[in-house]
Order: sequence, then C-alpha cells, then structure tokens
Amino acid sequence: MWTLGFWASAGSAFLALVLFLIGTPRYRHFKPKGNPLSRFYQVLVAAMRKWKVQTTLGEDHLFEMDKNEAAIKGDRRILHTEGFGFLDRAAIMTPKDYANEEKNVEGRNPWRLCTITQVEEVKCILRLLPIWLCTILYSVVFTQMASLFVEQGDAMKTKISNFDIPAASMSSFDILSVATFIFIYRRILDPIVARIKTDPKGLTELQRMGIGLVIAILAMVASGVLEVFRLKYVNKDCPNCDHASSLSIFWQIPQYMLIGASEVFMYVGQLEFFNAQAPVGLKSFGSALCMTSISLGNYVSSLLVTMVMKISTKDNMPGWIPGNLNKGHLDLFFFLLAALTTADLVIYIICAKWYKYMKFDGRSSGEYDSNKKNFQASEAELRV
Repeated sequence: MWTLGFWASAGSAFLALVLFLIGTPRYRHFKPKGNPLSRFYQVLVAAMRKWKVQTTLGEDHLFEMDKNEAAIKGDRRILHTEGFGFLDRAAIMTPKDYANEEKNVEGRNPWRLCTITQVEEVKCILRLLPIWLCTILYSVVFTQMASLFVEQGDAMKTKISNFDIPAASMSSFDILSVATFIFIYRRILDPIVARIKTDPKGLTELQRMGIGLVIAILAMVASGVLEVFRLKYVNKDCPNCDHASSLSIFWQIPQYMLIGASEVFMYVGQLEFFNAQAPVGLKSFGSALCMTSISLGNYVSSLLVTMVMKISTKDNMPGWIPGNLNKGHLDLFFFLLAALTTADLVIYIICAKWYKYMKFDGRSSGEYDSNKKNFQASEAELRV
C-alpha cells in the first residue's frame, strides 16, 4: 500500500509545517554579529606576520580586551592554554603594538594583533577536529541500520501467519531503544555515576561518546554473528528464493537495540560536546560538525561497500555483498566494520586524553583594566 504510505508522509509533513509556522513568531531571534571565518583567519595571518617573535615571554605579554570591549556581545573570555604555541604569536604585544597604544592610535588591527580569547577559539577548533574525525566511522556503523540491516532482514523469515513484516519497519526497535536508554541513562546510570565520582555532572561528553563507540562495536559483532546463523538456516533446495532463510527476522532486534543505545551515548553526547566546547562566536560551527560527521558517514559507507565489492569479486567470486546475500558473506563485512570501529576507538581514546577543555575567565572588567597596565614592558624584552 505505497499510496497510503506516501499520503501519510505528506500529511505528517504538512502538520509539521503548520506547527513550525505557529512556533516561529515565539522563537527568540539573535542577530548574528561578526564573521567566524574572518576571526579564524585573523589569528592565522597575525601569527604568520609575527613568526619571528619569541613565544616564551609569558602570558603578561598576551593581549586581551576588557569586558566592555568584547567583540561579540556575551562572549566569555577563554583562559590561555598550552599547546599550538605558534598561534600565541597572534596575541603577543610587540614594540610596534605598544607604540600604537602609547600614541593612542584608535582601533586595533585585528589582522596583526588578536586577543587571547580569539587565539584560544582557533586552538579549540584544532583540538575538536581529531575528535570529530573519530565520529565519522561511527556514522558509517549507524548508516548500516538503513541499508544492510534492511537487506539482511529481507532475506530472513518475515511472515507471521498471513502477515508479512516489512524489513524496514524493524527500525522501530531503534526508536524504542533510544527512548528506553535515554530514560535509563538520565534516571538511573547518570545519578549512580555522579555519586561514585562525587561529581554532579556524572559522565563527561567524551566518556559518553567512547561508550557509544563500544556499543557500536557490539552491534556490528551481533549483526555478523546473526548473519553466520542466518546462512546456516538457508533453504538448500531453493537458495535463490525470497526469504530463503528459516531464521525469524525478530533475531535482528538485539542489533537494532544496540544501535539505539549507542545513539544515546554518541550522538547526544557529541551534540552536547561540540556545542559546549564551541566558542560563542563559533556556535554554529559546533552544530555543523555534528551534521557533517553524519553526512560524511554515509559517503564513507558507500565508498567502503564499493571497495569491498571490488576486492571480493575477483576470480569470479560473488563478493561479500552480492544481490543474493545467500551467496555472499555479509557477516565478514560486519566483522570488518567491528574491527575498523575498534581501531577508531583506540585512536579516539588517545585524542580524548590529549584534548583540553576550554577554561573560561570569570573576572570582572575592572580586573582586566588593572591587568592592561601590566602589559608595559621594555623593548629589550620584546626585541627579536
């Protein structure tokens, strides 16, 4: 009943549009200020222009504006951190910068002198990228739920009495799993961890994302094991028949449930992590990273399937993922994904330990005004 399905989808979309239009006037709109790309490139250009300047002069020689002069309203100052020392040059006050300050030259050239906060924003982006790269492979695993899981389910026994269960409808167990594990995490697991760690926050975002990768590995192993058993129950007399395996499609429930559980830890943690760690001036960048990892996961999945089929179809072999799964080895593809995700988990743990969380400064503007006086230094200290 395809027609009924399309009409139901059209009705749902229309209802969503009506609700969207009703809610739009109530939404709080914030006018965008500043260009995040220019803020990023200003640090790179300023650092390159001062590539001969010493970076061992200490934080007293790093420039920061007072609270009332913040480039973006509501922007919180980020404390200086170690690492990526070459970017610190962009915030170092050179003799020329001091001379301009003494002459009361109006306006600061942001392409020559940047604030500590602006430099730390760029550092934050550079630290986020390795974490982001590790999340792409998880999206490859997640993509299988809408592709190879359906193919696998369609090759299993889908009939209960006279009713034929659509293989794609098994994704409803993923939705059920997400709803269940969100409740379990928020109401049971998180409070227990908070008590053990004596930290009201419980698990950090990075820890939750790591747990999501572990569960994703288990989902791929479960899918591979199920495929091994499915092939054992294939009707030898008619291997090309539809639903040739006598194994029930409901054996897929564990892998769908595991994918749903991994979503709760990975995607929810990922969204919270990128939004929390992205600076005020680059908030949209954090959300964009989440969406980009999902989209790239789909492309990488297609690329991986193409490569596997090209390699596995040599010497007139049907390959791992042929049109008729009963002649292939879909289990090996699932185990391959489990192995790749395991390697990705190891790299992720290394990147997570290396990552440094942003530290915001809660000092008042008066304290910054007094600190600005400490920027005075002799030319001998700053001379190259």
